[in-house]
Amino acid sequence: MSAPRLNRVVADFSATATRNNTIRLKDLRGQNVVIYFYPKDSTPGCTSEGQDFRDLHAKFRRQGAIVLGVSRDSIASHEKFRDQQKFPFDLISDPDEALCRKFDVIQEKTLYGHKFMGIEWLQGQSQRACHRSSVGRQRAMIEGTQQPPPGRKSYAPSCL
Repeated sequence: MSAPRLNRVVADFSATATRNNTIRLKDLRGQNVVIYFYPKDSTPGCTSEGQDFRDLHAKFRRQGAIVLGVSRDSIASHEKFRDQQKFPFDLISDPDEALCRKFDVIQEKTLYGHKFMGIEWLQGQSQRACHRSSVGRQRAMIEGTQQPPPGRKSYAPSCL
């Protein structure tokens, strides 16, 4: 399965999110949806990334975009993280990795000889998952000036 691409229709999905919400992509049709994936709540890089989206949230909204964060953490963990960081957007819980696989962001990784499945970290690049993203890259997404690099499947944030 190939990952969804920027400005393409994505097959419908339904996912559990913070604030007792169920996110159904079909309910968001016709709107710009920015989905960013991150490995774990309350870790330094993921907190910084979420804070960037929080700080730019008003600009995303002015452009008609809805922001959603996704990780494999539980709803309870997401609620705590969202409240602590004052995120104005929902976080989706993906414990079975269904969305991570749909967007092709889950990869086998090796750390100290131990293999595990994890969210792909791409420092300094825009591809599939946007981790440790710069405010400049997020501003480029808002302004619609960022294009995928040649040979890349897609980016994140993914405007769908």
